[in-house]
Amino acid sequence: MEKLYADRSGKDTKLKQYAASAALKNVESDAKNAHDHNRIHIGQVTVGNPTVTDLDLNGKTPRATLSSCLDISRWEVVDANTKKPVSLPSNRLTKYVIQSQVERWPGGWRVIRDEPQGKRC
Repeated sequence: MEKLYADRSGKDTKLKQYAASAALKNVESDAKNAHDHNRIHIGQVTVGNPTVTDLDLNGKTPRATLSSCLDISRWEVVDANTKKPVSLPSNRLTKYVIQSQVERWPGGWRVIRDEPQGKRC
């Protein structure tokens, strides 16, 4: 995800190895929107305190739901040409709870849905 947002071409991300379905479509759409507005994101995103909140390993496609803290406080939105920071709302959440659904595919686990919960962590 970091590479996709940082690279306006969006070519060298390998994101499909980690995301699918709604999660993949949403991140690609959001990154394209940022790039269309001449913005890139640089820095680092971290995920902390992952907790399994639901697990089904017996279904046709094994799946799990995770609750985590997504920390984007070291991920900076900048102008793609000048690399100068873009002004953002001071009240935006930079560390928040995100709920993710993952499925086990033949090539490994894929995030299929990410849903920010609108709560600080």
